[in-house]
Parts: sequence; structure tokens; C-alpha cells
Amino acid sequence: MASHDTDLSAATWRKSSYSNGTGGECVEIADGLPDVVPVRDSKTTDGPAVVFPATAWTPFVTAVTKGDLSL
Repeated sequence: MASHDTDLSAATWRKSSYSNGTGGECVEIADGLPDVVPVRDSKTTDGPAVVFPATAWTPFVTAVTKGDLSL
């Protein structure tokens, strides 16, 4: 599991290509951090980030893309 105290002060964030353009459902991902993938709400950039272990990120994105996750 990723540490809750991961330093994200130097993170470079990018908006997900799956974010919509109407101001809702917007997430940003920080690339290039060793072993973790931080995700945050792009409307609240000073808010918290969820930090996923990098080993869990690819299977998560694959499941979302395939529609394998249900609400």
C-alpha cells in the first residue's frame, strides 16, 4: 500500500483524458513518482489526493476501460 505521507509538493499533474469538459467528473493524475500514482479532483487542487500503489493502477484502469467495475 502507498504511504499516506507521500510528498506531492513537486508533482506535475495532468488532467485525465476521460474527464469531461463540463466541470464535473474531472480528475488529475501525477506521473513520474516512484511506485505510486496520485489522483486528485481537478476542481479542488489544494485538496487531498488518493495515492494508489503503481502495481494496482494498471489493473484498475484496465477494469474501468473494459466496464468491469459496477457502481
